Amino acid sequence: MRLSTSAFLLALTLAGTVEGFFPSLNNNAAATNTKLVDDVSFVPPDTTEILEDACRDTAARMKRVKVPVSTAISPKDGQVGISYVHWPAVAKKKNLPPVVLVHGFDSSCLEYRRLGSRLAAQGVDVYAVDILGWGYTQLEDVADFSAAAKVEALQSFVNTVIGEQAPYCVAGASLGGAAAIELAASSSSGGACQGLILIDAQGFVDGVGPMAALPKFLAQAGVAVLKSVPLRSSANQMSYFDKETYATDDALAIGRLHCVQQGDLWSDAMVSFMKSGGFS
Repeated sequence: MRLSTSAFLLALTLAGTVEGFFPSLNNNAAATNTKLVDDVSFVPPDTTEILEDACRDTAARMKRVKVPVSTAISPKDGQVGISYVHWPAVAKKKNLPPVVLVHGFDSSCLEYRRLGSRLAAQGVDVYAVDILGWGYTQLEDVADFSAAAKVEALQSFVNTVIGEQAPYCVAGASLGGAAAIELAASSSSGGACQGLILIDAQGFVDGVGPMAALPKFLAQAGVAVLKSVPLRSSANQMSYFDKETYATDDALAIGRLHCVQQGDLWSDAMVSFMKSGGFS
């Protein structure tokens, strides 16, 4: 995958120009920011066997914050832990809104381990966020991992961390593009989302198809294949234009790190998402 930093900057600059024409969009940003409550149970991913500096640095930055959601998603206390990485702008450019980076299907915010720091170096405030049920989000005591639940948690993350009504842009890759589209659409009435950036987005895929009707034991068997080395190796090769440089053994390990570390909880969350029908 080739991600152009200049293309991102152009999109964010255009969004910042819109904000300049309509300054009222940012009037309530400071007043409506929610106090951050870190998830004290969170332990960053173990990267001791990873040699890639970008991954190790990004994992060290990772945090998890509690965000409010409906009790249908979290019956216990109405909140879930959403993991993310924040790269503060090195020299903040006044007209550039922050950008929220949303990863692809069954991936994590480590997907943006190179792009995040590069955008921050250009004056952009960057947040790479994990989608509920994937990455390093809270999986315990969560009852719903459907597409709707994922989007609700993303919106709550934005409201909590960036601020309700605070302008931002969202970028989504692959199936994360579908989540980004839903997030941008749900934010449009409030004027908070100023731009949508899609990276090979699966915005027109209608659910997970027949997999939603699979018996649970077959769904679990299919999910087990998702974290297998052969499948991840194939995906690793397809993901990069410059395979020699980027489709490394480290990249393979990083891509399946969350599956291995989250174990059975990851498997159950994946089955729940499949049985819900996915994004449609």
